[in-house]
Amino acid sequence: MREFSGNSRITEPKLLFSAQNPGAVSIHPLEGLLSFGPFSQNLGGHEFLETIRIAAIYPEGCYQTIRNLISELNNNHQPVERKGYLKQYPGFKSVFKKSLDLLDEQNCLSLPVNLIKNVPLPHIVLSQELVKAIRQMSKFILEFDVLYIYLPELWNSGFQNSEEGFDLHDYLKAITASFRIPTQIIRENSAIKYRCRCSVAWRLSIATYVKSGGIPWRLNTYDEDTAVIGLSYAMRMDAVTDKPQFLTCCSQVFDSDGTGLEFIAYQADEYSTQGENPFLSRYEMRRVMQRSLELYLSRHPGRTLKRIIVHKTTPFKADEIEGCFDAFPNTQIELLQIKQSTPWRAIKLDYPKQVSNYPVNRGTFLQVEPNEILLWTQGLIQSDNWSFYKEAKGIPSPLHIVQFAGSDSWYEHCNIIMGLTKMNWNHDAIYDRLPVTLGYATTLASTLKSLPKLGNRPYEFKFFM
Repeated sequence: MREFSGNSRITEPKLLFSAQNPGAVSIHPLEGLLSFGPFSQNLGGHEFLETIRIAAIYPEGCYQTIRNLISELNNNHQPVERKGYLKQYPGFKSVFKKSLDLLDEQNCLSLPVNLIKNVPLPHIVLSQELVKAIRQMSKFILEFDVLYIYLPELWNSGFQNSEEGFDLHDYLKAITASFRIPTQIIRENSAIKYRCRCSVAWRLSIATYVKSGGIPWRLNTYDEDTAVIGLSYAMRMDAVTDKPQFLTCCSQVFDSDGTGLEFIAYQADEYSTQGENPFLSRYEMRRVMQRSLELYLSRHPGRTLKRIIVHKTTPFKADEIEGCFDAFPNTQIELLQIKQSTPWRAIKLDYPKQVSNYPVNRGTFLQVEPNEILLWTQGLIQSDNWSFYKEAKGIPSPLHIVQFAGSDSWYEHCNIIMGLTKMNWNHDAIYDRLPVTLGYATTLASTLKSLPKLGNRPYEFKFFM
């Protein structure tokens, strides 16, 4: 039996919805959008556009299906699920201050309905035809802002191939990223036939707004001297030898307010493996960190970073630690391993030591070793007269965080991680379990497995959402 000195708790991070109004804050992303509108509504560039134009690829005869979906996004909906959290959706223009329009049918593109009927390799045929359609649409890229690709269940035999490790969603994202086309994959069951149209409207509208170049919210904190980097790896195995063929390293850089910049990916030549986990050499880690720094400074010319925080899911080996310090001389470096899997659990007790009907509060953290803590990014949120438990049932599992280098307090690290769990713009939820540094990096790595030769240049994450 072990006894701990006690636990601490991070208050729920607030989101900011205006660059001009510091009072435009809320812990609830949907409430914030309804009360204040999106963060970028009064900024230049993207916000000069009054209309977001949608192009579409779909099966023959399904243009009206897409038109009906766009019509739904422009109309009002009441929630029929997650009523403790989900808010009434008042229509795209009411929330985002922009119109949402679908291009005429002659400016979209249709494919035969029976495209993969009775073909021996449906995933190859479907992916090839979709790539042809995407290539054709790329010729008119200045005519639209976001490309919707409708995949009906009739084509589901071509969505995956387990033997080849093929996933159509990841493949299409990699292809459209290479064309620099923001896309929204529309699945029949999750978008067209899903019972809660309010939920569909919120999720699709937020994603569409971001993919068109908008910023819905940021964290209500900002430290221009700090950047946070998320690392992940995509390893391709040789089908014959079952040994690694090559390793693609993914790195995404975030501002301290949770705004993702761009990400870089490149093939690493010097690495070792332990089980399924790759570890970079000192040279390779220095290279990826230097490129990450270059990416940050190219977006913030003249700025000097004083603190760099690096997140990854595997331990930092000695060579990787040295590589980070090589890349960032005279800079405070914080290296954190964030593990999802841990046997630790906790229950909440009410006075006097009775088991509560509610789970541990989100933001609770507990130090278990000098350089290790447990942080509950799932759990009960309590604010004023409102409380919410996203998972609805079960005992939430904490993240196990190990510090391999750095001097920041655990409170500081937990506060940053908690904030970054609220910065996924690809859904309408109040938080994710993982911070976006790792959630996004994992998504990128998965996509790169489908198309490893993506090109040696920075990419915005909106192409992979």
